[in-house]
Amino acid sequence: MLASCTLNFDEQTDQVYNAAAGVNDRSGEVDVLNALVVASTTGSGTVVATLVNNDQTHSDSLRSIAGSGADASLTVTPGGPTDIAANGLLNLATDGRNFISGPEVKLGRNVRITFSFDRAKAITLTVPVVGNTAEYAGVALPSASASSSTDVSPSASPASSSATPKP
Repeated sequence: MLASCTLNFDEQTDQVYNAAAGVNDRSGEVDVLNALVVASTTGSGTVVATLVNNDQTHSDSLRSIAGSGADASLTVTPGGPTDIAANGLLNLATDGRNFISGPEVKLGRNVRITFSFDRAKAITLTVPVVGNTAEYAGVALPSASASSSTDVSPSASPASSSATPKP
């Protein structure tokens, strides 16, 4: 009975496990980690991911995010920092404002998007669309009537929802 643990070398403890809702790609010079779309309404949301530059000497930058394949009609309005330092990271959840729009953006669905970089190869992923609750409540979202990339709707938090506006 003690030997049963070593019968199969593909046990869950030997495999990378992502406890988050997003998807990962570690195939290139830039890792795309926990990629997903956070949305509160159908039709628009925010692309979230952590981009890790594995190059020890050269910085890179996020050139664009775009819909891909059957989801090529998705529109992504870029915003926020794009530079990824050598051996550094860029967190699009806290630093980015990459708003995505299109009828394919619906809670519970998946959309196909491509991350393009100046130096690293492009990475295409099928990512889930999740609600702006729990751990994603602080992600900036496009406003319902956003006419430009600067319009954001702050997520409500317990502290801010009870705040009284000052005159």
